[in-house]
Amino acid sequence: MQFVLLSALASLIQGGAAASGADWRSRSIYQVFTDRFARTDGSTTYPCDVKNNIYCGGTWKGIQNKLDYIKNLGFTAVWISPVTAQVTEAYHGYYQTDLYSVNNNFGSANDLKSLAAALHAKGMYLMVDVVPNHMGWAGCHDTVNFQKFAHFNKPEHYHSYCELADMSNQTEVEKCWIGNCNMTMPDLKTEDPHVASEMNRWIKTLVANYSIDGLRIDSVKNVNADFFPPWCQSAGVFCMGEVSEGRPGYTYPYQQYMDSVLDYPLYYAIKRVFQRESPMSDLVVNLAACTQDTDAGCRDASLLGTFFENHDNARFPAATQDLSLVKNALAFTIMSDGIPILYQGQEQHFSGGDDPGCREALWSSGYSTTTPLYAHTALLNQLRNHISATHPAYLTYQTRVLTYTADVIQLRKDAIRSIFTNQGAQGGSYTLSTQGMEFSKGETVVDVLTCSEYVAGEKGDVDVRMERGEPRVLVGKGGLGGSGICGVD
Repeated sequence: MQFVLLSALASLIQGGAAASGADWRSRSIYQVFTDRFARTDGSTTYPCDVKNNIYCGGTWKGIQNKLDYIKNLGFTAVWISPVTAQVTEAYHGYYQTDLYSVNNNFGSANDLKSLAAALHAKGMYLMVDVVPNHMGWAGCHDTVNFQKFAHFNKPEHYHSYCELADMSNQTEVEKCWIGNCNMTMPDLKTEDPHVASEMNRWIKTLVANYSIDGLRIDSVKNVNADFFPPWCQSAGVFCMGEVSEGRPGYTYPYQQYMDSVLDYPLYYAIKRVFQRESPMSDLVVNLAACTQDTDAGCRDASLLGTFFENHDNARFPAATQDLSLVKNALAFTIMSDGIPILYQGQEQHFSGGDDPGCREALWSSGYSTTTPLYAHTALLNQLRNHISATHPAYLTYQTRVLTYTADVIQLRKDAIRSIFTNQGAQGGSYTLSTQGMEFSKGETVVDVLTCSEYVAGEKGDVDVRMERGEPRVLVGKGGLGGSGICGVD
């Protein structure tokens, strides 16, 4: 069944159909930090000291050569770093100088087209990081020579300089400049009709030239919100914005201007709960924040980008090496509402600290496919891909909290019931009686993470064996038919 589905997807993508929110809803995304994922020469020993903040040699051709590593994890889309030409050692891609030229440190325009074609041939989507807020200049704000930019080469294309100092002042957030005298980011005047028109033309060209299926939009809160609807319409593909703010009432309303935003409110809650800084009620509050009956402005929880690591923040294991806690956070992310996103290196249990520590070269892992988290991720994605294909309501079924204590929470999302805990590896062994699972009486229920089987009782609940603080993901055995999971064919 999976082969047939992937073949159909590949045919659709190669046919050139634009990817909408409905198309992206079933996807899971692997975030590639292009300079640190794979080199063209395939080296696994090339040195990359993150403290140096320089290019380490990752390329688009390197990504293409390692697509099976990503596909075998169960991911169906790849998000790559910004592709535009950059200033000096901007290995991350966020200090652009020429919108219409590609970053030749990553490869040629043909290499990028080849990567897109290779992804589509495997039934996978390409998401590209884009930066509409600013350009990049190596120096102080008063040394900027606007004529050096290939486009937007006049001062009137930018906001007048002011230092962004007060993040609570939205006008300042949108109109002041980010950066310092090492690197200044001239702030594009996106409310100007000429600038907006040119940006619309550029994004339409970029998407068409490189067969892009979706955009991850950087620094959304630094841009006037009404810029985005016509810009995303010009792109003609799925738009997911970065609004790096933990307040639901601030972040979620941006979904009124684009298809999706990264779920930063949930990100912070996941970290707090599974790093044992707060009880499960923290998750309950955040799950309730994005529903139709709240004022948070959340339009569609099923399209939010769910994650708990990225290239801007310290990795989860930087705070705790407890593998059980990591497994819970990972399972919660993949099994919850929204489009799950994994940042390269999570499957290898990388533990780098704050930027630049979290930007390790993946090749140092040797691309192992036998690590516990690689297997854990692949299994969870396999389940999500299967259930979303066989249960039409699954993707839009909003997660229900069944019951919770300070350290255990039971959830239902359509055919999947999950149990998460932040007890950690010292959690011990015990039997947990579930509540409100609503399986059919006498139904065989499988925990896909251990392949243990249970029989549902009179009220549709089961007594689940908990061990070492690990999560449980429960599905009726009949619902696994054709998946190959736990030997169910």
